[in-house]
Amino acid sequence: MSTLDRRTLVRRAAAAGGTVLTAGVIERLNVREARAAAGVSSKGAAAVGYGAPVRMRDQLGREILALPPGFRYVTFGDIGAPMADGNTTGVALDGMACFKGHGSTTVRLIRNHEDRQAPGAGSVGGDPAAKYDAQAGGGTTTLDFDLRREELVRDFISLNGTIVNCAGGIAWRRRGWITGEETVQGPAQGWAQNHGYNYFVPLDREGPALTEPLRAMGRFAHEAVAVDQATGIVYQTEDAGSGRGSGFYRFIPDDRSELARGGKLQILAIHGRPQADLREGQQLGARLATEWVEIEDPDPAAATTSTVFTEGFTKGAAKFNRLEGCWEAHGTIFFASTSGGDAKNGDVGSDGFREGWGQIWQYRPRGRGRGTLKLIFESTDGSVLDGPDNLCVTPRDGLILCEDDPSSAYSATDTDPTATGITDVNRLIGLTEQGESFPFAVNTLNDTEFAGACFSPEGEWLFVNVFGDGTPGSGTTCAITGPWAHGPL
Repeated sequence: MSTLDRRTLVRRAAAAGGTVLTAGVIERLNVREARAAAGVSSKGAAAVGYGAPVRMRDQLGREILALPPGFRYVTFGDIGAPMADGNTTGVALDGMACFKGHGSTTVRLIRNHEDRQAPGAGSVGGDPAAKYDAQAGGGTTTLDFDLRREELVRDFISLNGTIVNCAGGIAWRRRGWITGEETVQGPAQGWAQNHGYNYFVPLDREGPALTEPLRAMGRFAHEAVAVDQATGIVYQTEDAGSGRGSGFYRFIPDDRSELARGGKLQILAIHGRPQADLREGQQLGARLATEWVEIEDPDPAAATTSTVFTEGFTKGAAKFNRLEGCWEAHGTIFFASTSGGDAKNGDVGSDGFREGWGQIWQYRPRGRGRGTLKLIFESTDGSVLDGPDNLCVTPRDGLILCEDDPSSAYSATDTDPTATGITDVNRLIGLTEQGESFPFAVNTLNDTEFAGACFSPEGEWLFVNVFGDGTPGSGTTCAITGPWAHGPL
């Protein structure tokens, strides 16, 4: 998972004025687009109000993060740590969301485990009777965190029996978490069930429960989900992998409060440009009229990674390269193409596509019909942004992007002065409304990605995962707080 520059997301003026986007804000965003198109680099962290990140210790004395002066953090929920339900914390800490908790000072996090281990060898245990697939060892954990005491109160498995739970998104009316599987494996690979689905984890769930897949939402390599909180329409990204096309989907539910009741799956196309290839050669800021193509077979029995996308592409859908992070704000959807763009990172996909440093796209719906798609940022170099993955909109209408440096060609020279002895460094990248990107945080523990960035409801704490390499203590959840008002996040 990786992160890229984001754009119109930093709507601080909108928040201050109580409107969605003023003409002045739109003009500044247009200026930003022009700067990005011209290859203008960041002025650095000091220029945007927070200061350059410095190494800091957590409450246990461990140096996990580098953060701007004035910020601090605590860590909890480490890989391999015992949980309150008697299970051990699983590996591969990925997508996550934060909700109001039971008490006035408590928040509830629901966190993915992108466990890719073989059938029968997964790390997310729990009650076997609750598993959708008895052979599967991925799923989600739920963590209750007390903001006043700054400590973990309770943690437990909330979904088991799934695999490769990568990203997901907040459900309609914040009723829970939608988690997705980034694979379409099944019995042919030794599993007891087909995979490649989304699953709903209710906010009030207090332990694992048998959960059926949301099959009508599609069987493909799921990444993130963003629900339009006004309409209940669910937008989905797909990461079919390098060398394969990926699509941007929407699911129109028959009942937005009960996704299991079915609905229509559609894939985005560009009006008047059938099979548009949006991986490169795109004009920054250009508004593309869109339409939606119906997927007739959202749950193919013999799915490959590209089965659903191929149906849509044959009918005229647009092609992206590795779509990952996705977030809704004020009815607008932002999503990341990890390896799209004209500036190339040195890697070449199996189809010959030379991969880029990443793109950030913005989709604005227009009712249930056509909407507008716009490329709002393209990274010009790995030092600016190296492969956007998870992203989130901040309570102050900024954007935070989680890097997941995918480029093998760049990894040996990707260093940071705060991450001593580490190559292929991963960062949290912030972006201002004037188009200046800056590093907010650096993973100084290891070379694994950041994932699952999300804010507490009142906006004072940022939660984010260090993914980990599977060994105990290599991954953890971080809670960060500090002078947010001094900068654009």
